[in-house]
Amino acid sequence: MNTLLILIIYGISLGMLYFLLSSGLSLIFGLMKVLNFAHGSLFMWGAYIGYTVFKYTNSFILGILIATIVVGIMGLLMERFLIKPLGNNHMYQLLLTFGLINVLNEIVKIIWGAKVIPASKPQWLSDSVHIFGNVLPTYRIFIMIAGVMVLIMISLILSKTKLGMIIRAGIERPNMVRALGIDVSKIFTIVFIIGAMLAGLGGAIAGPFLSLYPELGVDQIFYALVIVVIGGLGSFIGSAVGGLVVGLTQSIVGYYYPALSMLITILLMLVILIVKPEGLVSLRRRGRE
Repeated sequence: MNTLLILIIYGISLGMLYFLLSSGLSLIFGLMKVLNFAHGSLFMWGAYIGYTVFKYTNSFILGILIATIVVGIMGLLMERFLIKPLGNNHMYQLLLTFGLINVLNEIVKIIWGAKVIPASKPQWLSDSVHIFGNVLPTYRIFIMIAGVMVLIMISLILSKTKLGMIIRAGIERPNMVRALGIDVSKIFTIVFIIGAMLAGLGGAIAGPFLSLYPELGVDQIFYALVIVVIGGLGSFIGSAVGGLVVGLTQSIVGYYYPALSMLITILLMLVILIVKPEGLVSLRRRGRE
């Protein structure tokens, strides 16, 4: 029983990490219909920036804040000068973001090198806590708390603010938003910035957990895409649900059958695509109600 409890807690913490990785990607695709393959690279940049700031200032929280802001600015520049000029040609946008992966990865190699960097945790997150007689790393608890806080904060923004209502309407009923005379292009830019900031935040938090290397973004974008598909394309809540499903599956199956961990994740996605193609949290159904 203790083993199962630990696996569930580990799965939840991994699921929250996946949520931080995929939530911004889901928002961007939901409104802009742009599948940003470079999202994983933004996640990687957040990890490197957070590590660097923490290394020179000894402030982990400052590292997270600066990584979130800097990657948000990178998202602004990417959307304004690269994606927006392509108009609504989603194929070109897809190819562009795919190409950006190589550009961003090579710049990382130039600045930080190609070797794996084991990012350290702050002292106050390096200990363990006792829960129901089980010893759990404090950093996993921190990841869960951070994920829940982001989920609550963005959910409140989407549900309680005018901007959030416009974003939700743009995802569920884009033609109605345009008919009301709302400048959708500005909303696109804001959502892309928010999505990039979420990637930077997730990367800065994930750095000490995953370690840093130039292919980090490429490795993680696969999980982000799986989670977005499972949770529901464009659904912010769906990315949380999908992240938890994948995290729990990998934690439990990976413990008992390590060789099947990746296979089970892919099979899970295929089953959901067959049974419920719109994902676990369907925006289409909500849009009709």
